Amino acid sequence: MDETASKSVASGAWEAARALLAVLEPEQVRELRAGPDRLDAPELREWTYLPGSRPGLCTEGLGARQREAVDALLATAHSVPGAELARGAIEVERHRRARHGPVSGDRYWVRLLGDPDGEGPWGWRMNGHHLAVHVLVTSAGVRVTPHFVGSEPARVGSGPQAGRRILGPEEDLARELVTGLDGGRRAAAVFAATPPDDILTRDDPFADPRLLPDGLAHERMTPDQQRLLERLVRRYLDRAPAAYARECWSAAVARGLGPVSFAWAGGLVPGDRHYYCVRAPDFLIEYDNTQDDGNHAHSVWRHVRHDWGADLLRGHYTERHG
Repeated sequence: MDETASKSVASGAWEAARALLAVLEPEQVRELRAGPDRLDAPELREWTYLPGSRPGLCTEGLGARQREAVDALLATAHSVPGAELARGAIEVERHRRARHGPVSGDRYWVRLLGDPDGEGPWGWRMNGHHLAVHVLVTSAGVRVTPHFVGSEPARVGSGPQAGRRILGPEEDLARELVTGLDGGRRAAAVFAATPPDDILTRDDPFADPRLLPDGLAHERMTPDQQRLLERLVRRYLDRAPAAYARECWSAAVARGLGPVSFAWAGGLVPGDRHYYCVRAPDFLIEYDNTQDDGNHAHSVWRHVRHDWGADLLRGHYTERHG
């Protein structure tokens, strides 16, 4: 990530974090700062995308100005379309909850880790049902994985949002790729007729591409198929701030796209239960739409070295104590 872009992203995150602190009450600040002193503490790799409470400040009881400050902080971890996707996950979750009764507020938990005003690394995260955003900021760059977005329902069936599919492009690009494969290539890509019930990596603290099936490698695809796979990968990377997305893509290209592979399980027709993944040496992507008869989607982007900002933290602590 180039220095100018890195400073811009870090500055935006700092301003948003300071603005949030300024509109919170002292007790809310204490809840926001829940967490150990060291940002590489094992506890901070614990996460989930299932319903339930988390450590941190719950957004459900926040006032309008406070919620606006949370939204502004969330935006700093994303590109414009990435922020729209994260907000979409919140809006679809609000729709889901409203089907079961009155909704008093959004149930997400925000944690501020470290000191934005200090010289060391700091970060924040926002977790709740179907949204998990993890951010680490240093002068050397920003990290935003694990990054999880889900949608229940995957296609909204009624109300003002009827027909909305926040993860539609993620599904449609992958289906276009798999249905365009010829017999031999499709046989290599499709590893099972029945898809798994969830993403295979679940909420593992460490991303391991070896958990995923081998699939069909980029180097075995036709040029048109390669371009579709590249568009699919970029769709996930482009959730991040533009400079970091470019950094991740450039690193993948420099390493060579040949071994990057695509695998699919389940039906090929829209509405069928299905799963796919992209496996690369440095990162992995998973998507499933299997629960609720194929109307409940999960998507995740993980990075082998960058998750939780591990590479930046390692460099910081090594320099500090080396």
